Amino acid sequence: MNTDLVTKVADVLAEATRTGTPCAPVRALLPNGDIETAYAVQRMHVERGVAAGRRLVGRKIGLTSPAVQRQLGVGQPDFGALFADMAVSEGEPIVAGRLLQPKIEAEVALVLDADLPHRDPTVADLLRATAFALPALEIVDSRIAEWDITIVDTIADNASCGLFVLGGTPVPLDRVDLRDVRMTLTKNGETVSQGTGADCLGSPLTAARWLAATLADLGDPLRAGDIVLTGALGPMAVAAEGDEFTARIEGLGTVGVTFASEGASA
Repeated sequence: MNTDLVTKVADVLAEATRTGTPCAPVRALLPNGDIETAYAVQRMHVERGVAAGRRLVGRKIGLTSPAVQRQLGVGQPDFGALFADMAVSEGEPIVAGRLLQPKIEAEVALVLDADLPHRDPTVADLLRATAFALPALEIVDSRIAEWDITIVDTIADNASCGLFVLGGTPVPLDRVDLRDVRMTLTKNGETVSQGTGADCLGSPLTAARWLAATLADLGDPLRAGDIVLTGALGPMAVAAEGDEFTARIEGLGTVGVTFASEGASA
């Protein structure tokens, strides 16, 4: 692994965040299709965040929906890290300028109450380890200009993480079949995205099982208390100042967020 190269790419993405100015695709700096080096860049971002006092609270799975894969021209899932300062409470407007190029997607969140240390976790292991599910909105954001990304770009960019919003009513998994849930996402009252649990790698549990196995194999397994955003149930929608989004996921309830207009008080 070329540590100097990893540091260079991590610095480029960090500068885009600091200045609020998206950068050119970082794939131009990385070996062609080198997912391993892209994840090394992401790990450096996470390590820097933890060293700066940020609290790691879970992981997100990206690129699980065929619709989102088609939107971004990729064909496999990825993952990124969630920090506590990325969580937005319902009713808390997202201040204008906080993100660079936000888009929004609705998904199922799982909250764990047991570790998942095995490299070959079963669905039963996952069910036992999950305390409850919640409806969630992930506000994805890219530090790459114009969302001109390949899988290498998004992995290096912490899986295009931005912010996330969790619904407030926990639902145990014995009360809902996550494969069959139906999602509707509205923007300013109009439907902009629809999907089902089956649109997320066949089931949000399948996506979470992939993540648990992948992280255990890397020696950094999911832990009790972790939040897992399992992936989009439908296409992403572009977000702008003044927009209001609400997602309804059958069996889990609703979750919403508003993007404040410039000059509005948060």
